Amino acid sequence: MPKPSDSPQRNPRSARPVYPVLAGLLLLLGLSLWLALQGGRGEEALPLRQSEPGTPPAAMVDEALCSGCHSPQTKAWQGTHHQLAMQAASESSVLGDFNDARFQEGEDTTRFFRKDGGFWINTKGPDGTLADFKVAYTLGVTPLQQYLIELPGGRLQALDLAWDTEKHAWFQPAPGQGVTFKHPQHWSQPQQNANAQCIDCHSTGYERNFDPASNTFASHWNSLGVGCQACHGPASRHLEWAAKSRDAANAGFTQKLSRVDNVTEVETCARCHAHRAPLGDGSGHAQRLMDDYLPSALTRELYELDGKIKDEVFEYGAFTQSTMFAKGLRCSTCHDPHSTVLKAPGNGVCLQCHNPAEKRLAGIDAKRLKAKDYESPEHHHHLQGQAGSQCVDCHMPGKLARGNDLRHDHGFSLPNPARALRLGTSDACLSCHRATPGDRLAEQFRQWYGDDKRGAPRYDDSLWLVRNGKPGASRALFQQLETRDLPAIRRATLLAELPTYPSERALKAAANDLVNPSPQVREAAVKAVAALVPPEQRRNLLAPLLIDPVRAVRIAAAYELLRLRATGLGNYEKSWTKAIGEYEAALLSQQDRAEANLKLAALYQANGRSDDVEHYLRAALQRDPDYLLALVGLTQWLDSNFRWEEGRALLDQAIANHPQSPLLQQANGLALMRKGDREAALKAFAESTRLEPDNGQYAYAYAVALHDSGQLEPACQQLEKLLEREPANREARLALINYWREAGQIQKVQALLAELEQLNPDDPSLRRE
Repeated sequence: MPKPSDSPQRNPRSARPVYPVLAGLLLLLGLSLWLALQGGRGEEALPLRQSEPGTPPAAMVDEALCSGCHSPQTKAWQGTHHQLAMQAASESSVLGDFNDARFQEGEDTTRFFRKDGGFWINTKGPDGTLADFKVAYTLGVTPLQQYLIELPGGRLQALDLAWDTEKHAWFQPAPGQGVTFKHPQHWSQPQQNANAQCIDCHSTGYERNFDPASNTFASHWNSLGVGCQACHGPASRHLEWAAKSRDAANAGFTQKLSRVDNVTEVETCARCHAHRAPLGDGSGHAQRLMDDYLPSALTRELYELDGKIKDEVFEYGAFTQSTMFAKGLRCSTCHDPHSTVLKAPGNGVCLQCHNPAEKRLAGIDAKRLKAKDYESPEHHHHLQGQAGSQCVDCHMPGKLARGNDLRHDHGFSLPNPARALRLGTSDACLSCHRATPGDRLAEQFRQWYGDDKRGAPRYDDSLWLVRNGKPGASRALFQQLETRDLPAIRRATLLAELPTYPSERALKAAANDLVNPSPQVREAAVKAVAALVPPEQRRNLLAPLLIDPVRAVRIAAAYELLRLRATGLGNYEKSWTKAIGEYEAALLSQQDRAEANLKLAALYQANGRSDDVEHYLRAALQRDPDYLLALVGLTQWLDSNFRWEEGRALLDQAIANHPQSPLLQQANGLALMRKGDREAALKAFAESTRLEPDNGQYAYAYAVALHDSGQLEPACQQLEKLLEREPANREARLALINYWREAGQIQKVQALLAELEQLNPDDPSLRRE
């Protein structure tokens, strides 16, 4: 199932501002931002696709009404993955073996059988006891099919076993996790709730309709599967147009997909084909993608350094950083939008542009595109018809998602084994020829295609320096941000790295992108600016974004200005109130999710609504009792409100239930430190680092606790080990500098400062030395 990302996300290492700036600079930049917003932006020249004022919104209609006039498109669509994305369980839709088939995982056995004309599964339910559950719906058709089980309260849960349609066998999409009912990925747990994570992209016109008071769903969809209105929008006005005159703009739709630019088309597909977090219940087709969703940047968890996909992140993130997207290509350039099949077999779809005859598709920027025979062995150096002779083999390497679903990378990258070996990334050559030593492959590749041409610094090389804390990191970061043709999603990714390398230059770089044409860049710039300046200095820079035309940007600005609410926002008060209301509404629409309830609690705490904080912390745990972040938040809230014993009992029970949780051990250490029991606290901190030794946050907290307990040398040793793993960890470096200075180890202090200067010569801490 799709796994939404969190919104808004904060870098824990950048939670407090690191570079106070002069008020004059902020005022000047803020004024320029306000004028830019009033004057418009390049990308906002795209139509906002809004209805005429006073016109009632278009409504969904019966999908069957479309086929009368659009029979060719309907015929092409029938039988596709889109049409069959979700079906009611029936003899024709269920592909799995339910003839008393069994699947063994550890000591647990799941049985699939038929009863009373339905399809049933005997497995452990939410309480851990074996029971029979009826299959309500199917998800997908190939290469795997999943099954939804209906539980009380309108919950549809996705079974954690799937049917392999090619091997004709049951399998575990996430092997090694097991099917124990206590596991977060067990089909009965909140993480497998299809109401929140699956159905919106497997149906048309979907609304979750969650009632927080009763903790139940009344989910509704207009039709199962991805139908006409999933892409074109509600069709009621289109039917009116068809029945009357035929001169209405866009034929009654808010947009006509056959005439939009590639950004609009790709954003239409990205509503499902992107790793993203929803900003509400349902989506509005008359809006930008980031009015309804917050797409993930190229984080280290989701993407490799060079932007290749790591797992199931879908196509949007890779495609929007590609040269193809920059040249004007869109999804329908290669895929028929109704049948979803490629427009030509084999290499034919690529040869629409990459051919020796210089034939190019209309609307595509063909500058620097060489006219040559790309199907020739002289180009790909593989036997015709064998692996390596197809364009996708080398330029769209795949990753398996859910165990057996090969997802091709839509970044259209160029293989280079030598660079991949240096950066630690995957590579088509290395993946295909695993039995051959990497250095031999790199040398053969060099003989075929020559040495890397020296030119502008590459994105992946620069990001490697930045994330690994290598000398020249900040310079490499700024060089990339000064690149004019840097893809928006890469720019947004780099902006998130700025707080690690603070300086006046970093602030200016972030502030400049507050008026970037891309809303994803503007949203990332808001977070970067907030991390680089203290709250009292954010207003002039961020308040203009409260009237940004895209909701995700307005929400980000309002969130980062929360701490100014008490002192006042002046002329921006009304805009802020409206924007923070949008953020609250987005969270309220997702109260079925534990994460949303935790964020509501944080919002109300920051906004002075203390009476609501505990309610939403407990609501988060009601939605997901194992959502440990909410549990830690609740224990800290109880402690801060003089209810120590209640919070202590809650934390002790949680640790008993989750003894292997480093988060709970760290929370325990913090609680014990607040009570003055340093010896017990240190044991808890040590246990958190033992359970997750590579987590820098736990190691840092342990080091600080050691120092505050009078153990200076062990604290320094912890920080030194941490810096060996994370040289870019500025907070750990500055702490170690202070600790070694305290210990009188001036040479070590100077060495650390010299390393910091190599990383970021403009770091403000160097000026204070």
